[in-house]
Amino acid sequence: MDEEPERTKRWEGGYERTWEVLKEDESGSLKATVEEILFQSKRKRVTESHGQVRLGMMRHLHLVVDCSRSMEDQDLKPNRLTASLKLIETFVEEYFDQNPISQLGIITTKNKRAEKLTDLAGNPKKHIVALKKAVDTVCLGEPSLYNSLHLAIQTLKHMPGHTSREILVILSSLTTCDPANICELIKTLKSLKVRVSVIGLSAEVRVCTVLTRETGGSYHVILDESHFKELLMLHVKPPPASSSSECSLIRMGFPQHIIASLTDQEAKPSFSMSHLDSSSGADLSLGGYFCPQCHAKYTELPVECKVCGLTLVSAPHLARSFHHLFPLQAFTESPTEQLQKDRFCQACQGELKDKSIFSCPSCCSVFCVECDLFIHDSLHCCPCCIHNQSNP
Repeated sequence: MDEEPERTKRWEGGYERTWEVLKEDESGSLKATVEEILFQSKRKRVTESHGQVRLGMMRHLHLVVDCSRSMEDQDLKPNRLTASLKLIETFVEEYFDQNPISQLGIITTKNKRAEKLTDLAGNPKKHIVALKKAVDTVCLGEPSLYNSLHLAIQTLKHMPGHTSREILVILSSLTTCDPANICELIKTLKSLKVRVSVIGLSAEVRVCTVLTRETGGSYHVILDESHFKELLMLHVKPPPASSSSECSLIRMGFPQHIIASLTDQEAKPSFSMSHLDSSSGADLSLGGYFCPQCHAKYTELPVECKVCGLTLVSAPHLARSFHHLFPLQAFTESPTEQLQKDRFCQACQGELKDKSIFSCPSCCSVFCVECDLFIHDSLHCCPCCIHNQSNP
């Protein structure tokens, strides 16, 4: 492995006079400076976005959660494990909201072992139920980064080439107990094009730095709970699709939910194919989603048919994933003083009080910073452009 490129650490830099950032106005108030700092923090997420870069629509993400003894530390309240699992629940909901045709699996590691908490699946409820139960987990021993990554590879290596393969590690411990040379595993991850990212809860660890650098992932260490949540949310958006990723046509089925009438004499209750892998008791039901190719029954979408292998989705799922292929352009920032017409936001109709406004390059509509964030993070399309298209 090549040596890590030289990088100036925070403590190696010059002495920073952080208080000089704050400046009083004529009346002796710091309000203007504080508002400027808040404004820049709001803009940070949009300016750091990938812009007009094609993102992956279908993702397969394994989330590795450290459950070692260090997760009992109470620098996050009530302890690291409880705080982490609560934030991961929010992350899972956001992940499937923005990536409805993607899949996610959860792996826990403690006492030098790694085990699956949930398999790769597209149902957020299944993962959230497992996370709620994991709060009572007894934290033991050391984690094993090698075993966790190896377990994730066993599933990810069989995923098709047009999907993105990702692993996100939540690591609390400063040590890892590995049964073999992790450098060889890093080479395997790189050859399989698996992108590994790490969020550290304690301090920077050398092996994680090398791991993320070689696989093209990101490595961050949290400052506090709010920063932890912010770092998790950075992984909701898909990574840019690599130029070497395969392009292939995917056969998909769009089944409708059919419920047989109770008065229908020919209606017979049946089991769902979804219960084949689940340990919970299977229930007979009269309705469900039936695969258009082999007529296998499922209780939820999206899912890959276990009989014929057809990907079953609903039209809204596909529509909500489409914006990743063609991201919305960044709005043009300009001073509010240059605005000649009425100074109000075209979306929320509020008065434009910030020093900058943001205009759509296509329709030139003006928005405030809050609406700019909402449009790029959640809506993914300019509301004024859509309105103009519907009313020519």
